[in-house]
Amino acid sequence: MLQRVKDWWASSEVGFRRALRSAGARIPPRRPNTSWMNTTLRSAKQVEQACAEVRACGLPPHPDRPKNWDALSTLDLILRRTDRHAAVLEVGAALYSVTLPWLYLFGYRNLRGIDLVFDKPLRRGPIRYEHGDLTTTRFGRASFDVIVSLSVIEHGVSPEAYFREMSRLLKPTGILITSTDYWANPIDTQGRTAYGVPIEIFTCSDVEALLATARNYGLRPTGAIDLECDEESVTWDPFDLHYTFVCFALEKKQ
Repeated sequence: MLQRVKDWWASSEVGFRRALRSAGARIPPRRPNTSWMNTTLRSAKQVEQACAEVRACGLPPHPDRPKNWDALSTLDLILRRTDRHAAVLEVGAALYSVTLPWLYLFGYRNLRGIDLVFDKPLRRGPIRYEHGDLTTTRFGRASFDVIVSLSVIEHGVSPEAYFREMSRLLKPTGILITSTDYWANPIDTQGRTAYGVPIEIFTCSDVEALLATARNYGLRPTGAIDLECDEESVTWDPFDLHYTFVCFALEKKQ
């Protein structure tokens, strides 16, 4: 009985709003004034700027400080390109991800997340999470206005399968937002693995190849993508790897 009560409280909108407030949310939050879409994370200063903007907006921060950079850029683009009736899917949507909870705070309610970590469906307010492989989902064609994939595709995801499925799921003019680990030149990962697959940090040529694959499935960048990088702003401590992020948005052709 106690576990059922806990499960209900976690899934109820009342419990979800209280949890968000406890994590630092202000309801309603302020829209972001800062964003870095279609570019790379250039410096530790940008990480601090993103974290400061998250606090100023009244949003609960991501526990991994650099991830506030691409999460904030993602939020800004979704708010500018859609309204609160948009259907949004996050792939690789672990419960610590902030994208769907942030959208909830702005009035979005058609929110879904899938990840291999879920062994059963669960809810956080109106957000529905479930087990799912992002390359072969159960959703119908043209189901979503926006799909978000932050720091996912570097973990053994086939680019061909990824863009094929994302294109299938997007409505015409829908947006796919992707971020990934990045450094312009190759970084030696020395055969190390994480999450059961070799560690991959995408290079400039790798991202250009990704974009070429995406074009094969009718996905085009929303703007010029700047792949220059200046500072290794991200550290993966267990592996002593230093790199940065790239975040870009693709629109499905009409």
